[in-house]
Amino acid sequence: MTQTPDTSDQNNQSDQKEATAAIQQLTLEVKKLNSHKFITVQNSMYRLILMQFARGLAFGLGSILGASLLVSILTWWLSQFEFLPIIGDWMAMLASEFERATGNGSNVNQ
Repeated sequence: MTQTPDTSDQNNQSDQKEATAAIQQLTLEVKKLNSHKFITVQNSMYRLILMQFARGLAFGLGSILGASLLVSILTWWLSQFEFLPIIGDWMAMLASEFERATGNGSNVNQ
């Protein structure tokens, strides 16, 4: 079965119209993507450095606060186990050092 020149010409024209419509849709999507805030920040070296600096500060602060909170909760929890001889004695020594350091400032380095 061979196609006549008329039908192949119509198929080519419809394929070209579909391709043109697809390219126009793709162009609109690329324009929308380029106007996205993430892309605009990435396009400026100054903004990129500033955002990475702020990200580093936030990560560092969060790490310090999270670790401090975790260690303080863990220390408090372990201090509740006074019936265990090794941990209880160690925690009692830590508690007395904390009290001595915070309660009476003149005895800190004795």
